[in-house]
Amino acid sequence: MRILYIDIDTLRPDHLGCYGYGRNTSPNMDRIAASGVRFDNCHCSDAPCLPSRAALVTGMFGIHSGIVGHGGTAADLRLVGAERGFRNQRSMEALPAVLKQAGLRTVTVSPFAERHSAWWFYAGFLEMYNPGKGGMESAEEVTPTAVRWIDQNATEENWFLHVNYWDPHTPYRAPEGYGNPFRDEPVPEWLTQEVLNKHRQLAGPHGAREVSMYNDEVNPKYPRHLGQVQDMSDVRKLFDGYDCGVAYADEHVGQLMRALERKGVADDVVVIVSADHGENLGELGIYAEHATADRITTRIPLIIRWPGAAAGHVDTGLHYNLDLAPTLAEILGLEAPPSWDGQSFAQSVTDRIDTGRDFLVVSQCAHVAQRSVRFGPWLYMRTWHDGYHLFPDEMLFDVDADPHEQRDQAEKRPEICDRAKQYLESWHGDMMATQPEGYDVDPMQTVLSERGPYHARGHLAEYCKRLEATERGWAAEKLQTKHPAEFN
Repeated sequence: MRILYIDIDTLRPDHLGCYGYGRNTSPNMDRIAASGVRFDNCHCSDAPCLPSRAALVTGMFGIHSGIVGHGGTAADLRLVGAERGFRNQRSMEALPAVLKQAGLRTVTVSPFAERHSAWWFYAGFLEMYNPGKGGMESAEEVTPTAVRWIDQNATEENWFLHVNYWDPHTPYRAPEGYGNPFRDEPVPEWLTQEVLNKHRQLAGPHGAREVSMYNDEVNPKYPRHLGQVQDMSDVRKLFDGYDCGVAYADEHVGQLMRALERKGVADDVVVIVSADHGENLGELGIYAEHATADRITTRIPLIIRWPGAAAGHVDTGLHYNLDLAPTLAEILGLEAPPSWDGQSFAQSVTDRIDTGRDFLVVSQCAHVAQRSVRFGPWLYMRTWHDGYHLFPDEMLFDVDADPHEQRDQAEKRPEICDRAKQYLESWHGDMMATQPEGYDVDPMQTVLSERGPYHARGHLAEYCKRLEATERGWAAEKLQTKHPAEFN
């Protein structure tokens, strides 16, 4: 068995042609989707980067693994404690470790472990290639290593190659020489000047006036990335910058596929294309960031081309990224470790059978403290810490009719909110009842006890000065009332 896993950071599915996007960003990924299964409703269980890949590799929800944030206690895996053996649990139960035990040569080309000091990510990999820039790489710094490995090893049996691209991640960094193939193409119609004007009155990091997080500074090294979004020409630059990152990564996906073709094995390789999370491009007033537990941030592409299995199929069921581990295990005839929380969707890959869940609960504790419930057409969002965005405690969106989350229906549809809260309470009760031995605290509560989400610590006093200076003093007053501890 040969498996190529293409992991493109910050890739939102609705900016790919195979998911219906109007711009030609992804011809190579589209070809893979045409000969495989495209999953329309796959979400990371925990966002953003670090919690998402922790869930993928460990097979565990963040509430179980302990990783729900980007800093503090919740950025590390929980210790096993006295029951730890000579080797820890990850050495046997991480997804790469399970594949290695099954006889696959496991290889990763990724800076992820160094970027987040997530050294557990290497558990089970026999070969690790770090491009060395901590996630600031562009694809031309990643592909040569992956192609060289393919050239030297692709004809061997039984390997798993993970290749990680970062080009759609902020700051948008497709090389200047790549140009802009989208300069004459329209931007999505929903983000109008009227909508932008409303967003420019809002508070919160990575807003229209503070794309750089808490200010509008611009790094000259990244000319595609904005400091703020003022008008429709800036909206175009925003979308073009992101889409160029997607398209540039896609060109390098094509290079990987051509390398497999040169070795004569392309038709025999399982190809998986996915991401850790998406990217808000104006949704909820957030620009060029992945900072909430909304559908835009947590929904990810998942394309699986499995030779001899379903081709050209679209699966609409609800799935988590952590469901991939038991899916691979089932198809390969392996036993899933007891620590895995995922639910296999193997039959969706092999037989086009609907294996979707009734609902999903997705979390974000790096920029905000939120959990959301996805069910039917609905996205229910519950906020414990607003990350200085002044979000209400509850939000509700019909994402079928309102995919860009512009119309909050929480007050109009309390019965839907009640149903979502029942799902959330049920999930939370199950998660707490199955905590690892020795743990009885929800790690989101740990985040809240440690001064809140990592990206919202220690910035509010200075940010309120900026709000005052940009005619948003009303927001500064509300934030000071809502987060008084930040001023002590």
